[in-house]
Amino acid sequence: MNKVIEKLEDWKDIFIKNIPNLAIALVVLIIAYFASRGMNKIVNRTIGRRISQKSVRDLVSRVASAITILVGLYLAMTVLKFDDTLKTIVSAAGVSGIVIGLALQGTLSNTISGVVLSFRRNLNIGNWVETSGYSGEVMDINLNYFVLKEADNNMVVIPNKTILESPFKNYSLTTKMRISIECGVEYGADLEKVEELTKKTINSNFDQDEIGKTVEFYFTEFGDSSINFLCRFWVDSENALEKLKAKSKAIIEIKKAFDAADINIPFPMRTLEFVPNNKLNLAQIKEQETEKESS
Repeated sequence: MNKVIEKLEDWKDIFIKNIPNLAIALVVLIIAYFASRGMNKIVNRTIGRRISQKSVRDLVSRVASAITILVGLYLAMTVLKFDDTLKTIVSAAGVSGIVIGLALQGTLSNTISGVVLSFRRNLNIGNWVETSGYSGEVMDINLNYFVLKEADNNMVVIPNKTILESPFKNYSLTTKMRISIECGVEYGADLEKVEELTKKTINSNFDQDEIGKTVEFYFTEFGDSSINFLCRFWVDSENALEKLKAKSKAIIEIKKAFDAADINIPFPMRTLEFVPNNKLNLAQIKEQETEKESS
């Protein structure tokens, strides 16, 4: 009992001696707590102008808040002269961090990739992009995955790491797209008339002067049954669906113009030759069928 009493008295003396340090450490922790809340709001408001994803904004603001708390905790433990204890905690946290990092390597990679994608100016929600074999509108950039809505209204969920490591095409970065149409006309057609009619048809349906571009027309080859040409023109478009609609309209109008001008678009034909006097008569055919059945 005497040893216990002596130990308690020693602890009492140490406690009384360190009351000023305890008070300072408590004040530091209280200040760190309110500072972390303020930091959370400031960071959330600051990055909200650049990041539209609420989950990413919350992540960044929470990290900033946690760092503020850790700084306050470090200062409080320094005031209390717990340097040895602090070193032990940091060492244990380092080992635990390595183990957790290895176990959650894929998840952490997607999370970091999501943060990086959120800060990219050339990729935003609402853009029409094509990546990893999929094409559609960007619906969400979350911390773990990337969501696309395809033209058929299906949702595609892609890991952020895949998006970050793969090239992608963003149709929304430009307001103009060039469309290419390949076709062929019969060998007897007037090629100069074909070129003039095609350019006139495109210009009448797609105003190239307003866009500041011109229609390009080139004959490309002598085909098996046609002389082929390539026509390129520009349209105001920010996604692949509008480009597809414009190409469809151009094909319809060119076909109408060619039909009105009696310009034929050749297509493959197959000729069937019927022999009037077949060498095999009906008796021979029946005989062959009987032989097959008996065998």
